[in-house]
Amino acid sequence: MALIPKYHLVAAHFSVTAHQEIIAGMVVKLDVNGSVVIADGSTNEVALGLAGDTKSTSVSGLPSTNASSQGAFVNRVSDTFDETKASGRMTVYHSGGEFATNEYEAGTYAINDPLYVSANGKLTKTPNISTQIIGYVTQVPGPYDSGVPGLDTLPPESGSMSLGNYLELKLVI
Repeated sequence: MALIPKYHLVAAHFSVTAHQEIIAGMVVKLDVNGSVVIADGSTNEVALGLAGDTKSTSVSGLPSTNASSQGAFVNRVSDTFDETKASGRMTVYHSGGEFATNEYEAGTYAINDPLYVSANGKLTKTPNISTQIIGYVTQVPGPYDSGVPGLDTLPPESGSMSLGNYLELKLVI
């Protein structure tokens, strides 16, 4: 459960609502109070961008080379995976960029497939009710090199451990 920003134009900060668990890489929108909430592809919804932080009590949004619940890195253990706890604000990437994420719905993806938001706030190639295009697939889901020496990444000659399967996309919102 993670987002890897490769290139981005805008990394804005917005207040985050207190009642939702949001994982980095999920698609988010603003509620009527101007706070970040999970987008769900509902009627007339306007998604804002991709969550750049995690607000959770049980799940890390940081990339991990193993099944650790804490990810490869831990920012503030006392915040229990809530990167928004101190400020009450969340980073939201919007206005374009290239990203890799594992916050996508299961399925078969192809290069240039348009991406929408699912009812779960994840990327999907099937529009829910809203047909707002979030981005386009630039690399189909597959092992993402961590750069950490190891042999579990395909192809094995890469010499790096995998962060798991990531979908790469060009963000267009």
